[in-house]
Amino acid sequence: MGGRPHRAPPAQARRLRPAARRTRRPVPGPGTHRPAPGRHTGDRARTADTRTPRDEGNDRARAQDRARAQARARAQARDAAQGADAEGDAEGHGEGDGEGREAPRHPCGVRPPLRERPARGRRLRGRARVGVLRRRPGPGRARQDPPALVDWTLTEARLGQPRLHRNGRDADPVLVLTPAALERYGLPTALSDEERRAGRLPDSHKAVRQLTRAGWQLTRRGFGPWARIYRPAEGARRNCVQLCVPAWNALDVREWDRKDAPVLPTMHPADLARYLGAYAERVMTPRGTAAVTGLELMTALRPPTRAEKDPATGEFKQALNDDALTQVHDVVECEVPDEHPVLKGKFARHHLRTPAEMLMEEPYDWCRPLTDEECAHRYLVAVDINMSFAAAANGLTIGLNGPTHLTGGPSFDPALPGSWLVDLSHVDLSRADTGGRPVDAGRLPNPFTPDGARPTGPAWYATPTVAYARELGFDVAPLEAYVRTRTGRYLDGWYKRLRDAYVATMADLGVTTGMTGQEFLDAMARSQQADPTMALLAGAIKATAKGGIGALRQRNRGQVPYYEPWPALARETWRPDIRAAVLANQRVGIHRKLMKTAAAAGLYPVAIGTDAIVYPSHGPSPPSMSCRTPPRADRYPAPSASASHPEWSNTRAPGPSCGPRNSSRRRAASSTSPTSSKCRFSDSAPCSL
Repeated sequence: MGGRPHRAPPAQARRLRPAARRTRRPVPGPGTHRPAPGRHTGDRARTADTRTPRDEGNDRARAQDRARAQARARAQARDAAQGADAEGDAEGHGEGDGEGREAPRHPCGVRPPLRERPARGRRLRGRARVGVLRRRPGPGRARQDPPALVDWTLTEARLGQPRLHRNGRDADPVLVLTPAALERYGLPTALSDEERRAGRLPDSHKAVRQLTRAGWQLTRRGFGPWARIYRPAEGARRNCVQLCVPAWNALDVREWDRKDAPVLPTMHPADLARYLGAYAERVMTPRGTAAVTGLELMTALRPPTRAEKDPATGEFKQALNDDALTQVHDVVECEVPDEHPVLKGKFARHHLRTPAEMLMEEPYDWCRPLTDEECAHRYLVAVDINMSFAAAANGLTIGLNGPTHLTGGPSFDPALPGSWLVDLSHVDLSRADTGGRPVDAGRLPNPFTPDGARPTGPAWYATPTVAYARELGFDVAPLEAYVRTRTGRYLDGWYKRLRDAYVATMADLGVTTGMTGQEFLDAMARSQQADPTMALLAGAIKATAKGGIGALRQRNRGQVPYYEPWPALARETWRPDIRAAVLANQRVGIHRKLMKTAAAAGLYPVAIGTDAIVYPSHGPSPPSMSCRTPPRADRYPAPSASASHPEWSNTRAPGPSCGPRNSSRRRAASSTSPTSSKCRFSDSAPCSL
């Protein structure tokens, strides 16, 4: 036959066919054997003349994966060395946890930018971390949908924060989604008008349906700016992930950013991770708005329950902690806002309750006309007391149980927190006990009302306000009271946590507690430019303190009709009496300082806005204020910001109605006080606020 004989294909070609269909192997972990570059394991050798562009792309991908694995191994070793000395070591965390584990892979191929925690079921240790997804990786790496992201977060990413109290629980992971990550996971980069009004994506959205099919649930807030995705807990292990979407206004500019010049929309993801990671480490993992986080911090530091072993059965059961808020108690009519269900049918429609019907403990909002002598001053210096609400909560005794109604003219007991119906209209500040030095009562606000006006009859006051009337040397005769008999200093740990966070952040900005005088003022002037990210963190910490106190009496925000219960009423931490006590303590604390300054140096404020005290001055800074004797810098810290940085103080300068007609032409300078309102006054240092 003249045809060519049949020849079998070469062995090399036969070996290449199955190799072309082979999927890429996973990245080897640290310490494992790696094949030599350009060669395959076994006998599947490939020559250079048979390589395809796809093979070269696979080799490049393998080289990149090897580099990432090596970088992750180095990061794990460095974090392990740092975490060995970290505080927060919990029971059950054995030596060597996590050693030899393969570095986690993100569903879309991006390595987690933050430190990992041990495997599930273990207690956390070390610093808190928040994950920020920012890159848009190439296609085909893995499944890219919200259920896959949640699974990866719980099984491999190991983000979170260790518990702040031994009876508490570890914080759930938080992922911050950038616009690129939103596109990757099929989420809109901006909410529509209807979605913005609803505060969530509709239930018919593809992402919500994917989560439902995968067995995940959403809270009543739905898939919104702060979405919480969870499954029922399995024993002691929680299955919950929180998503933060800044593009949907999750980080409100009034709390997390600068109102005058927002920087979060253009902030680099690395800076955003540093910002929220530092907040989580120093305060706690963000849980929503700053107010919600401040409220959650109270519960995390004083959890309501603990595990207690039953001696009869040997099993653990839930027990209540005596030093925490453990249940919802009955409310008092004078302490609740106007829309509360308990007031239904009590008053006529649009009735404005009087101080004799409602507890009106609020911060100062007061101003007065300037005198002729004060009109000669060219400046108004506003001294802002930083962290004044948190400092007012320190050492404050609050009620931990329900109210007890006292009638028949009970005697006042300053150890019982609550609300007292008493007439303080007889208190005359000109006759107050100020160490023998008289004060001009007409130039000072009244300590018992937010607007500084003198009371006209019986009114409801919190315990700190009535106790201050006694401190001034006047008798008090309550007519009625609602008090709490089980008491405690519930907010002490909350204050200390926020104080330490604020002091550490200001130290990062170059402002330390040991500075005095001009050194302190110069450091505050440089602080905004020193580190913009840490400057945002300082504002967020202050917003957490202020918002947490306000959330104790969260009002109906339109969720339900008037006189219908709204969701906040079901919380154990909905306690308007605690909020009133803190605000009363803050207001009388400011007045106590004003009295001592007026008696010692003859300095009188012309306006007070919340915690900013406005004084007339010959110069643009606090040292220019007229004093009888110079302040002692070694004992009394000087106010903190210069006139060129008014953003550090919440200043309310008096308007045209508060002074002469030419007061509108005056220039106002702003400054702030040191890290808290706990400054001291004496005759030798009357100007140190």
